[in-house]
Amino acid sequence: MTEKVLECDEGRLKDIEYNYSKIEENISNAAIKAGKAREDITFLAATKTVEPVYINHAISCGLKYIGENRVQELLAKYDYYDLKSSQLHFIGHLQSNKIRQIVGKVSLIQSVDSIKLAKEISRQSQMKNISTDILIEVNIGGEESKSGVSAEKLEALLEEISVLDNISVKGLMTIPPICDKKSDICNYFSRMRKLFVDISGKKMDNVNMEFLSMGMSSDYTEAILEGANMVRIGSALFGPRIYK
Repeated sequence: MTEKVLECDEGRLKDIEYNYSKIEENISNAAIKAGKAREDITFLAATKTVEPVYINHAISCGLKYIGENRVQELLAKYDYYDLKSSQLHFIGHLQSNKIRQIVGKVSLIQSVDSIKLAKEISRQSQMKNISTDILIEVNIGGEESKSGVSAEKLEALLEEISVLDNISVKGLMTIPPICDKKSDICNYFSRMRKLFVDISGKKMDNVNMEFLSMGMSSDYTEAILEGANMVRIGSALFGPRIYK
């Protein structure tokens, strides 16, 4: 890993600088159109397959939030992240037997979709005497191939999680279906916004709707216009994923 950290493509560093400034501009413009301030939107970089040297370069540009999809990759890169200047989130599908490996290492787990996962996060957090923040992942498109709780079962899941110790719900996350039309993707985002607002109005104990995490490289501006206050952007910042 040390050699990988030291070696880098200078051209890619320049591309990241340009991409970062462009994304910041797009987020600012979308925020204004949505009646918000730039500071109301959290820009999280999805760093799957991205080497730490490039992640840290984005952090040096001003990036404050990074998110990993895989536990094994997160652990391999953990010692190389610049976490003095950024927060690390887990944004991928999570298995209960991997939870102990990331509790205490990440600021937010964005992909909790079952009481089983929540109970294990609670248990591991109690063992470490910490509190872990989570988002509930919603399968807004009802796709069998994707994880996430259904919209219809969301409230019941939140009620179960709300009584657990050492865990705190901070909002919702979704990955909507791939859509050919912008109007279709906006419809899914709009439905998520409604869920977000509805849950906020119920004022459940230990459930605070701070973050609505939705929108990725191809649709983050649309997500902001429909109510997202956290967007997860990977390829638009770092370029196409490079698998080795």
